[in-house]
Amino acid sequence: MTSSLLRGRPRRATSHISVRVAHAVLGGAVGVVWLVLPGMTSGGDAPVAIKNPAPGASAAAAEDDDRATVDLVLPLVAVGAAGAIAGYGYLRRVRRTRVRTTPGAAGSPPPPRSSPPLAALDEEACGALVEADNRVRAARTELGFAAALCTAEDLETFRGAVREAENELAAAFRMRQRYDDGVPAEEAAREHTLAGIVGRCTEAGRRLDSVAAEFGRLRGLEREPGGALGVAEARFRELAGRVGASEAVLAGLRERYAPTATASVTGSVEQAKDRLLFATVRLNQARQSADSGRPEQAARHLRAAEDAVAQAAVFVEGVDRLAEELRAAERTVPAALTGAEAELAWVRGQTPPSSPQPPAPGPAAPPPDAPHPGPGAPLAAAGTTPGGFQVRLLHVDAVLGSVRQEVTGGQPGDPVGVLRRVVRAIAPVTSGRAGVLPAAALITARTATEAAADFVATHRGAVGATARTRLAEAQRLLATGAPADRPSADVLALEARDLAERDVRAHGNPYMAAAGAGETAGTGGALLGGIVPAEDPEDGTPAGFAGPTGPARAGRGPE
Repeated sequence: MTSSLLRGRPRRATSHISVRVAHAVLGGAVGVVWLVLPGMTSGGDAPVAIKNPAPGASAAAAEDDDRATVDLVLPLVAVGAAGAIAGYGYLRRVRRTRVRTTPGAAGSPPPPRSSPPLAALDEEACGALVEADNRVRAARTELGFAAALCTAEDLETFRGAVREAENELAAAFRMRQRYDDGVPAEEAAREHTLAGIVGRCTEAGRRLDSVAAEFGRLRGLEREPGGALGVAEARFRELAGRVGASEAVLAGLRERYAPTATASVTGSVEQAKDRLLFATVRLNQARQSADSGRPEQAARHLRAAEDAVAQAAVFVEGVDRLAEELRAAERTVPAALTGAEAELAWVRGQTPPSSPQPPAPGPAAPPPDAPHPGPGAPLAAAGTTPGGFQVRLLHVDAVLGSVRQEVTGGQPGDPVGVLRRVVRAIAPVTSGRAGVLPAAALITARTATEAAADFVATHRGAVGATARTRLAEAQRLLATGAPADRPSADVLALEARDLAERDVRAHGNPYMAAAGAGETAGTGGALLGGIVPAEDPEDGTPAGFAGPTGPARAGRGPE
């Protein structure tokens, strides 16, 4: 609806123009009258001959001439002033017409571009990555429970669909990583990249959609959920028994190692219990619904319970796996420290004191185009200046000396953290001769990547696209098996975990008081884990093969 101010504006503008024109005409008429009036007053007088003018008469004549000149000049000035005022008013009106922004005005700016801006495309791409990743993860969980009642041949088609969706999603994450790295740089190409990410994610969802109906018929949860319900209850009981053992393992790790060594599994046992609490309620609801002849409702509760049991298993297995990684790192530390010191001594022996760079390390050295250790490597640019390589050697010597003192001090330490310090210190000067160092880099990268993967899997309701992208890149580099990629994978995995934790803190938990407020116990953790959608926490289910059960979840951006 157009306001009265806008409706009245053109009429006021027209009246202003009319007033200015009237002023100009009036000024011109006054000037013309002024010019003509002296002639009219003097035209009727007869000339008088003066034979001998007196001196006083001559002065009077000169005075009359001056007055006549003034009578001619003043009208001209008045006409010029009126014309100037009219011209100024006209030009001002033209300028206002050109720059005005009211609808329908002449000279209004052109409409915006039809294509969405880059920020909108970026947000859409992030949302598509999160939704596709959640679906693929939930589909894997469904396959895991279906395998207990179906043969491998029955599930091969669906495993193939999940693999195809995973490939599409991996390509989308790879595109996103390059996009975050600034490739490509042109705006048009970046828009094309974002559109490609959305397309890949859409294709991943389409692969799951193509087999969703057939997979639903195979499981038959909405016809007869009794068999699947028994499988979920059996896994629940198994995990409930393992929680106590994992709690004891974690207590032993805290006594043996420094707090930083177990920081990645802090609270894991408590969160496992919370997921199992949610699973208990949903399993009971599923059993009651099945017994009362409501198989569809039983299927919804069962799927939520299955995902909760799967996430509880992630928490429990994460504690056990970390215990193994810490023991492996503890065994590797002495060998890695000795190997690094030997490597440093060999490099020193091959490098003249005044040489800023070492000689060619030989065939065992990594190729020149091998990825560098990443932002975690200290003094990464020191060798570019004269004497910079000697600075690197001094830094490595100081780090190894500090690690040696810490290891022999007898205090609880962090074996994985120690290996990470050794690997990062020696990486800029290593020649690849010490075989234990790649093994140490594998332990650090694997531990960080698995910890980040567990955190994202159990907090996918809050973790955004950037953290998932860094995790996907770390997993890709680790899967190559190349020793040169392991330091970069370690750095990316640590960044992914940090970003994911920030997302969770920013997301918060709106269902902290869920129990006792009408919602199922454990709903807060289930929402955080992405087990149920926030739009329908009581009856919603994980996305999986069938897709989201509620409105599409909003994507999150680079946090």
